[in-house]
Amino acid sequence: MLEGKALIEDTDMPVKMQIQAMASASEALDLYDVLDYKSIAAHMKKEFDKKYGGGWQCVVGSSFGCFFTHSKGTFIYFTLETLNFLIFKGDSSPSAA
Repeated sequence: MLEGKALIEDTDMPVKMQIQAMASASEALDLYDVLDYKSIAAHMKKEFDKKYGGGWQCVVGSSFGCFFTHSKGTFIYFTLETLNFLIFKGDSSPSAA
């Protein structure tokens, strides 16, 4: 397992789900090269889709910007080692005009 501690930057997830997100990231980093962001993100998305239902999105990298709408209680942004992780479930409610 990857050594190091995750640092949560922002979240509205329940604690149990936060722990799952960080464990999934650590597992993905054990399975894939640290620069294979796409495979790491795909692994984490599939884990969350399987455990919590479909519709999850995952972004992994050392530098990225984003703007999104998420379902309440499904967002976490954290850092582990040199990578940043963003996981959220998209909000399907219509946006205001």
